[in-house]
Amino acid sequence: MTATPRRLTLALAVLLAAGSVAAGTREDARADEAIRVLKQIQAIPESSIPDRLLEDARGIVVVPDTIKAGFMLGGRRGLGMMAVKRPDGSWSNPVFVKLSGASFGFQAGVQSADVILVFRSDRGLDNIVNGKFTLGADASVAAGPVGRNAAAATDGAMKAEIWSWSRARGLFAGVALDGAVLQIDHGADRSVYGEGVTPRMIFEGRVRTPSAAITAFRDTLEEATAAARYARQRAEAASAPPPPAPGAATVTPLDSDNPASSAPLPPPTKP
Repeated sequence: MTATPRRLTLALAVLLAAGSVAAGTREDARADEAIRVLKQIQAIPESSIPDRLLEDARGIVVVPDTIKAGFMLGGRRGLGMMAVKRPDGSWSNPVFVKLSGASFGFQAGVQSADVILVFRSDRGLDNIVNGKFTLGADASVAAGPVGRNAAAATDGAMKAEIWSWSRARGLFAGVALDGAVLQIDHGADRSVYGEGVTPRMIFEGRVRTPSAAITAFRDTLEEATAAARYARQRAEAASAPPPPAPGAATVTPLDSDNPASSAPLPPPTKP
């Protein structure tokens, strides 16, 4: 090989490596922003995801800084991440997703907003993995209740399959997202996990280990879910009746349907 082809080959290798590093850096930054959104919503009791909802969630999507496109014809587009609960209750490493669609309920004039979606069933998650998924059309979506102990007043029996929040200005609030489209960002997945990967391979851990920034998204979800579980257990323990004091007499309630239970006790026998 002459010097010129050798230099061309080396230059090409350097360019490819630089492109890979740049792509990895973009995805790491995307993960950092998703972690920021998760931590911020959980740090504010007035807007955090209710403990029960987070503990029972089947999957979660976080899309930081969805950008408003257009003025007369409102539209939004954002890049985010999605993780699912594994059979053992732990969270998977995330896949990358795209969110696009109409203005879907954001305040007029707002240029960007953070979005969080909590999935309560596997059906919607499967639809995203298998192709495009339209919120409201392919699964019911409701504005998320706010506060860790908030009752689901917006959907009393918690029947909605997906709960949604956004933060356009200040605190997070429930928002209607009907019409928004979610789909897998396969290019970002390949950049992080390698060629030939599928979302199911990522969820099952059958891919190479991603960077620390990517796994930190999963770890943040694990910490938030563990905190929700602990808070729920404490609340249940606080509402339970106190145990009887040592040595206290136990009173058996009378049973009106059993006459023997209300009959007088026989006199004590003499020794």
